[in-house]
Amino acid sequence: MKLFFAGTPEFAAVALDALLAAGHVVALTLTQPDRPAGRGLHPRPSAVKELALARGLPLAQPASLKEPVIQERLRAIGAEAMVVAAYGLILPRAALAIPARGCLNIHASLLPRWRGAAPIQRALLAGDRETGITIMQMDAGLDTGAILLQEKITIRDEDTAQTLHDRLAQLGARCIVRALREQPAPRAQNDAAATYADKISKTEAVIDWSRSAVDICRQIRAFNPVPGATTTLHGATLKIWRGRPLEQKAGTPGAVVGAGSGGIVVAAGGGAVSIIELQKAGGKRLGCAAFLAGATLAPCLRLGT
Repeated sequence: MKLFFAGTPEFAAVALDALLAAGHVVALTLTQPDRPAGRGLHPRPSAVKELALARGLPLAQPASLKEPVIQERLRAIGAEAMVVAAYGLILPRAALAIPARGCLNIHASLLPRWRGAAPIQRALLAGDRETGITIMQMDAGLDTGAILLQEKITIRDEDTAQTLHDRLAQLGARCIVRALREQPAPRAQNDAAATYADKISKTEAVIDWSRSAVDICRQIRAFNPVPGATTTLHGATLKIWRGRPLEQKAGTPGAVVGAGSGGIVVAAGGGAVSIIELQKAGGKRLGCAAFLAGATLAPCLRLGT
């Protein structure tokens, strides 16, 4: 099938690679303009751009699809459908109407649950036991279009946003190839059951030790790798990358009640958190044993103060 493809990060690049492997012709690849990244803030191409250049695909990086020039280019190409995956730009009604078979979105949740920008992180924060991929026929709303295909996966106890992202990216790639092949009949979403996955803010990543150990560990997993769950140690930022909840009664929230090679145990509002991997500001990610080799944690010490 002759397609447009619109996407930006690695999640989208995995799908683009699968579409090419399945024999689809990508007549134009759309991705966001290069963004400053890294310590030098040099412009960095997206994962989709890198793949498109490597495969010799036609490429465009418009700042908006509202521009008449890009809309006219799409009409002139005349692809049958557009596949959209984590593109990051709004598709106006005029752009949605250009492909003969419409625009298909690869969404990383089981719609109508977690419509919006951060479905992977929100599922982890909420303690969901399953998630999945929805292939949706796009309309002008926020992830409100008709469902074409869904597949579920279990969220594992050890899943982080990164590991769940990687599994969903592979599943999304398989699902979009299947949806284009089978062309399933659309079915409307149940709007009454919708929940919303708002963008993640850095303030959400700050650990409140008065919360339960289970909630704190969900937070750690949801914000690994970005932006990283944070607390403070002696007034300096400390990132927590891995931890596990303990049911023991531990005392004042944030207090360090034990430290050894198996974990740094910190009291929470309910239970305690055993910190397994952490990172000082400007330092490397370290297991607790390596961290303790270079730091002394007094029994009366409290994190987050």
